[in-house]
Amino acid sequence: MAIVDGTPIWFELNATDPAAAQAFYEGVADWRVAPSSMPEHGGYRIAEADGRPVAGIRQTMPEAPGLPGWAVYLATRDVDATAAQVVDLGGKVRFGPVDIPHVGRFAMVSDPQDVVFALMTTASPGESRAFGPVPLGTEHTLGHGVWIELATPDPEAALAFYGTLFGWEKLGAMPMGGMGEYAFIGRGDLRPGAMMSSAATGAPPRWSWYVHVADIDCALAMVRERGGTVLQGPDPIPGGSYSAKIADPLGNALGLAGQRRTS
Repeated sequence: MAIVDGTPIWFELNATDPAAAQAFYEGVADWRVAPSSMPEHGGYRIAEADGRPVAGIRQTMPEAPGLPGWAVYLATRDVDATAAQVVDLGGKVRFGPVDIPHVGRFAMVSDPQDVVFALMTTASPGESRAFGPVPLGTEHTLGHGVWIELATPDPEAALAFYGTLFGWEKLGAMPMGGMGEYAFIGRGDLRPGAMMSSAATGAPPRWSWYVHVADIDCALAMVRERGGTVLQGPDPIPGGSYSAKIADPLGNALGLAGQRRTS
């Protein structure tokens, strides 16, 4: 099955200390992380869940300044054309487009609110295994991305931008009182996440993502044990699961989602 444009297709950590990041996330997300077997990838580390690649860890790229932390990759059938459209819509191309041997072609871009994300066209068509949609009632998404979230200073303008780029629409919203609303976004069967006002909530403007863990309390205990910080949660989410936001010891933020099995 062809990948729908706008599908989260990969997650990548640009880390100042990839070895330390690997040790942390192997414990928290229960990933198996190992260097790519292809010399062309220059020691790029690949995280797997259930034997399937879900994320990458790389040394922070000096040629792409201002892009530390986790990056969300969104699928497109034509990286070059979509990157050009980003510019036409008021965004910027930060890096690329360039080819990744045996993987595909990608570009780092930013939207008109200066929030960074990546575009990618895979070398071979097929369904992405990095992302599995919610709900979290099954085990097949453990260790995979299950939600993406945009904190933006201008949700209305951001929706117009991503709507033009990927055909996304507002698919309902959850009111958050004085912090505005949590607006669900997607197109047809693709409902990858939500957006909210960074100005109203105080969240840093950025794309973030959530990984599915088997036990949210155990995962948060592991975060603390391995030198990370719990920034928020666990908070209940629809479907009976919980979410939390954390930072690893290097300060990189990530979301966790899962059930409470220990309480």
